[in-house]
Amino acid sequence: MSLLDRNTAPDPLDLLPPLPSFSLSSDDLTDGSPLGLDQVFSGAGGADLSPHLSWTGFPAQTESFAVTCFDPDAPTGSGFWHWVLVDVPASVTELARGAGSGDLSGLPAGAYHVRNDWGTANYGGAAPPEGDRPHRYVFVVHAVDVPKLEIDATVAPAVVGFNLTFHTLARAVLRATYQRRPAATSHGYTATGR
Repeated sequence: MSLLDRNTAPDPLDLLPPLPSFSLSSDDLTDGSPLGLDQVFSGAGGADLSPHLSWTGFPAQTESFAVTCFDPDAPTGSGFWHWVLVDVPASVTELARGAGSGDLSGLPAGAYHVRNDWGTANYGGAAPPEGDRPHRYVFVVHAVDVPKLEIDATVAPAVVGFNLTFHTLARAVLRATYQRRPAATSHGYTATGR
């Protein structure tokens, strides 16, 4: 059985209570299109740079934001968290490309990363298995009804998701894809990603 034979995972937001939406845009992402190499894992030929994100139209009662990136298609049974950023002040409506680096220099005061499934506290780029079908990367800005989630950087991404279920007022979403082709073989495959 190959990786391609498994069932398609549901969109993670379809499993959560429905909420109002607001607008999310990016200089680096286009909804439904492939990620650029900047957003791909450095060990897979990319740069591990979090994308530029900008948002508008969130509820007036928003007290803070959280930003997440999740791959529901990872062959783990539980998906793969690439980015978990919390306690972004409500006055912030944009993150520059690379703000998700682990040194926190691109983040507003008070915001911090929870470790991702790479085991690091930063944005970790896309790296689906070579030859697997295209994976979906769900980038979400959550408008949160409290200024701080009252967690710390040692919790698992699932704990953040649990807390967000009870504190999110609205969500803004961009979905991108990425696929790594198999390494070059006699069958003519290439190692380039999409």
